[in-house]
Formats: sequence, structure tokens, C-alpha cells
Amino acid sequence: MNQTQTYHVKDITLADQGHKNIIWAEQQMGALLKIKDRFTKEQPFKGLRVGIALHPTKETAVLVKTFIAGGAEVALCACNPLSTQDDVAAALAKDGVKVFAWKGQNNEEYYANLQHVVNFKPHITIDDGCDLVTLIHQKHSELIPSIIGGCEETTTGIIRLKAMEKDGALKYPVMAVNNLDTKHLMDNFYGTGQSAVDGVIRATNILLSGTTFVVCGYGPCGKGVASRAHGLGANIVVTEVDPFKALQATMDGYRVMPLADAAKIGDIFMTVTGNKHVIRLEHMKQMKDGAILANAGHFDAEIDIASLKKDSKETQIRPSMKQYELNGKKVYVLADGRLVNLGAAEGHPSTVMAMSFCGQALCAEHIVKHKGNLKGVIEPSKEMDRHIAQLQLDAMNVKIDSMTEEQKKYMQSWQEGT
Repeated sequence: MNQTQTYHVKDITLADQGHKNIIWAEQQMGALLKIKDRFTKEQPFKGLRVGIALHPTKETAVLVKTFIAGGAEVALCACNPLSTQDDVAAALAKDGVKVFAWKGQNNEEYYANLQHVVNFKPHITIDDGCDLVTLIHQKHSELIPSIIGGCEETTTGIIRLKAMEKDGALKYPVMAVNNLDTKHLMDNFYGTGQSAVDGVIRATNILLSGTTFVVCGYGPCGKGVASRAHGLGANIVVTEVDPFKALQATMDGYRVMPLADAAKIGDIFMTVTGNKHVIRLEHMKQMKDGAILANAGHFDAEIDIASLKKDSKETQIRPSMKQYELNGKKVYVLADGRLVNLGAAEGHPSTVMAMSFCGQALCAEHIVKHKGNLKGVIEPSKEMDRHIAQLQLDAMNVKIDSMTEEQKKYMQSWQEGT
């Protein structure tokens, strides 16, 4: 470990490789770079401190550089103990960014690194999962008067924020970045779909074709995982608690059944619900010998690993795969039940994250522009969504039509009919 007053990373000598990976990410993040160019000119964050708890990946490094280009000071920690890319953390530290993150933190280290960002006394918080916001509200309420607002990246974090708002506990405004179409219909579907399946393959090197792949949860993430696994030849089974989502899965051509039934036939299980103890010991005891369990939800609560550990023998088989002997059978858990796409792979592709981080950057700018006039959990505008979509189309060199004046008038009128 390498530690100074301004950073704590695994190995600062990895910085050169980290810089190369950041440059590679930038080549695929043209939409975000357009915002960075504007921020460089306009300096919307001049004199402000931005505290970030995200996955410290090469893509996140480009977002950090975007805030710095806009005049901000930045401190960064991880929002998951396994999600840091150590070379990227080293590169940021070498560039003078306050970064406190490494892959494989224990729980105590994770919260100590969050505390470093809190100690930075941010004016804006950028969160993925709401741990930073929660820590400030629970233990550092004295900072709240100086905080302009925050941004939340993921579904799980929005759920927590809505609960805080309902309880009257949320004391500064937070933008629901996840609710942008250019986030949850892109990042969650295409990003999680590809990267979660990638995590399974990297962890196991199994052939997905011909397997029975059980997807627990059919929100945007679950839809993406099912689509990508199906594209690789897997037979998809979906488990759900929501009638409409179950209906969607059925109409999409997948088998839908209770998890108690799916447990008996599945080869691979992927949780993407945002809920707790979706796969429990009772289900694991019904699984086939050799069943593989993975999670793509934000927290490691979706698979009841604690009960599994108490009831079975654990063996490390591969770097991101543990074997558990249970009732004379073997089941395998990937990335300790944490985010498999970051614990066993590299996370979302850079192009997808460009759109998500355009949302983070623009929402943070919106908070600054409307300082003192916002409260609660704030939905980003459709105009912001369209702007991000256009930036991404421009980056991909895709041209689209525009309405004629006659068409615009028609769409705003009611008089003309049959």
C-alpha cells in the first residue's frame, strides 16, 4: 500500500498503465469530453469541492478530470470494496487528485475511505448507492449547511434517497441521475447486460450456450442481462415479484417461475433486484451440483452469503470464484456476491459510461446554478436527456431528421383532426 495525506492507493507505480487506460477510455467518451471542453471555458465549479463515491475505473477518471476542468477540487473513494482499478487510482493520485481506494478493501477500510471524502468537506456529493450521503446525514450533519446538493448514480441509491425523503431525513437536494433515460435505459440495460455476463465469463470461462440462466429481477438491468445471456445461447428463466415485469419477461419469450422452482433447474443465477436475500439458503440447497451464483445489484445483500458460509465448507477455486460444499453438492459464488461486473471484470464499457457521466456532470452543474432553490430528490429534465442523447449521437457521427415548421405547429395544436 502507498499512502500520503492526499491519497491511499495500492501501488503508485501502476500510474503509467493507469494513464494509458484513461486515455483509452477518453477515446470512447466523446460526449463527456464535449462537456469537459465547455466546463473548461465556463468554470461552473470554480472554488467548489466535489466529493465522489463511485467505482474508481478509467471511466470515472474521465469524469473526475471533467470536474477538475470545470474548476473543482475533487476527492474520490470507491462505492464498492471490489470495484477499484488500482492502476487508475494510482494515475489519479499521481496527478494530484485526492483518492482513497484500492481493490479488495475490507468493511473497515471501505468506511475509512468514505470518511476521507467526508473530511474533505464537499460542497457537492456524487454518489453511487447512497453510502456517502448516508454517512454525512448520520454522523456529520454539521457539514450539511455548506453542501449545495448531490447526485445519485444508481437504482439502489434512489430507493434509499426516496426512503430518506419519505422519513423527512434528507436534508439537502439530490439529483436522481439514474432516472435519466440516457442512464437507466442505456447504462442499466446495455452496460449491466454486457458487463455482468462478461464478469461471469471472466470468473469461470464457462460456455453459456445451452445453459439455463436464471435472472432474478426484470428491471432495466435484468432485461439487459437476459438479453445478452440469451444472445450467447443461454436458456433464460426469469423470477419476479412484480406482475407487469413478469408479464414483460413472458412476452419477451422467457420462462417465468418462482425462484423455488428455478433453483432446481438453473445452471447460472444472476440477481439484479436491489433487494435483500433474494437467493436464500433454502434455494441454494435445492440447486444442482455445480450451480453458479452471481450478483449484479449494487450491494452484496442479494445472495445470503452469510448463511451459506455458516452451513458449508468454503474453498477459493479461482481469483473471483469460491466453491461451497453444501449437502454433498458444490455451488460456486462469484466475486463474493458483490457486483460481478466490477468484482470479476472491468465494469461497463466506456461509451455507456460517457452517457451516464454526462448526466452526473450536467446534474451537478444544475445544482450549482439553482443553489438554494432545490429540495428533496429531484428528477432531471427531459431536455437534459435529449441534450445527452444528441451529444452521444454526435460522438457516434449519427445524423437524424428534424421537424418542419408545419410539423412543429401540428404537434402543438388540437384543431386539426380526421
